[in-house]
Amino acid sequence: MSAGTKASTDPAGRRVLSAALFASAPAEVLDFLLPLWAGSTLGGGASVVGALIAFEAVLSLIVRPLAGELADRFDQRRVAAAGAGLYALSFAGYALADSLVVAFVAAGLGGAGGALFWVALRAWTGQRAQDGDGTSAYGTLLSTEGQGAFVGYLVAFSLLERGGYPLLFWLGSAACAVAVALLLRGTRQERARAATGRGERRGAAERRGAAERRLLPLMVVSAVTAAAEAGLWMLLLLRLQADLGLSPNEIALVFAPGFVVFVLLPAHAHHLTDRLGRTPAMVASFAASALFAAGLAVLSTPPAIAVLWTVAAACFAAQIPVEQATVAAASGGRIGRAMGLYESARLAGVVVGPLVMGLLYEEAGWAAACGAAAATSVVGALVVPYAVRTLGLAEERRKSGPRTGGVGEDREDIDIDMGGDADTDMGTDRDRDRDMSEREAVRQPSAETVPGPKAHARKERRDWYVHTAAFALGQLVLWALDSSWLVWQITDRGVPDDQRGPLVWIGRIWLTVWVIDTIWSWSYTVWPRQKKPKSSS
Repeated sequence: MSAGTKASTDPAGRRVLSAALFASAPAEVLDFLLPLWAGSTLGGGASVVGALIAFEAVLSLIVRPLAGELADRFDQRRVAAAGAGLYALSFAGYALADSLVVAFVAAGLGGAGGALFWVALRAWTGQRAQDGDGTSAYGTLLSTEGQGAFVGYLVAFSLLERGGYPLLFWLGSAACAVAVALLLRGTRQERARAATGRGERRGAAERRGAAERRLLPLMVVSAVTAAAEAGLWMLLLLRLQADLGLSPNEIALVFAPGFVVFVLLPAHAHHLTDRLGRTPAMVASFAASALFAAGLAVLSTPPAIAVLWTVAAACFAAQIPVEQATVAAASGGRIGRAMGLYESARLAGVVVGPLVMGLLYEEAGWAAACGAAAATSVVGALVVPYAVRTLGLAEERRKSGPRTGGVGEDREDIDIDMGGDADTDMGTDRDRDRDMSEREAVRQPSAETVPGPKAHARKERRDWYVHTAAFALGQLVLWALDSSWLVWQITDRGVPDDQRGPLVWIGRIWLTVWVIDTIWSWSYTVWPRQKKPKSSS
């Protein structure tokens, strides 16, 4: 069973993923609403709004290394619960804020809470996937974050005009409180396993600073490319609005296909990236990012931009879990600290990138900004092989074909290419063989964990029932708001011009996803087939 599947099926994994969904929904929406709320409700100018956003980002940047240390020393779920609690207090502060002082306090709580929550959650994910498929586990977590963002934006667009900002902030606070409860809930056995895991991590941790030095080249690559991507994203929004004259709804429509891909793909991309290996997967993603940036310099029509963005979103959905799994594997037993530094590097790039790219755009124009972003991605593609080799990790490429879980079969099914020196002594080989044998001894054979065709078909049907219930409830809410594309098509054979808006397009995309999910889920009933075994974890 892959690490991602394990996290989504065992009780602890389900609670953590549910907490990520509840917390990511309001957190993602806040990035969109905060400048609008500060400008309209508090009357802050552009400089004040910028200072508020920068204060939250800088505080989060400062706290992330500390969050990593806490995640290594204490139960990672409790550290994440503390972060979710600060998130809840932050949203309550925004709801009650009547001055800029209160707003800055709320922003500070949110910045610190976000650092604690996400670093600890990703450290927990890496620790659970240490003996298995880390890319799958991080892909599942990233997909859950995207689902939370989708739910958050749906609720925000539905209630903003009717209840205003305070209602949304209070709902965000309640959602984060639910995340706290989910993370604190656990059986006595789970808490005992967490304490045992912390003891093992302390015993296996490398000398302080060794792993960080090896990770430095990868951190630099991540920070620089994140800066270019964030800056280009900001400029693209401005270009669509100012130069092409698109409304906010039309801009949302341009990015909608890429957003859907980014939500659905991460949980499944590991099937390809695991076969490619770490280095080829990241090189391919950086190369695609370069093509995306270069394409924006010469293509200006919204459909072309939508296609480019969808391809780029697919590459990001594949690259980010690979990067996170690589950082966790190279952490030297200090996953929290390594993940905190990695998150800090990316956030630093996101903070600096828009400023640098904005200045470049003003001085040299759109083509120069796109060229700079493309050049940065090309440099990333050239440097990342060295950065991965520096880590000294084994490069695993899984060949196609089922894995049955035996030690000998594992060795035939995986091509191992040491990313560092090729010379290894026989003692190291024996140690690695003994470690693999010990891990296999405590695992269940994957053939026993893979359901048969009929059992898998029943599971797909059960999942479809849940998805359909959520779809029906969502369509009912959209119908009550006169924003259901499906109802308009059935009753009036079209959506009136005065009713078109983001909710209508969200409902239409949701319908498309539901139809695809229906065909896929019921195909296992019409055509029963064995689900392919995945690696044990």
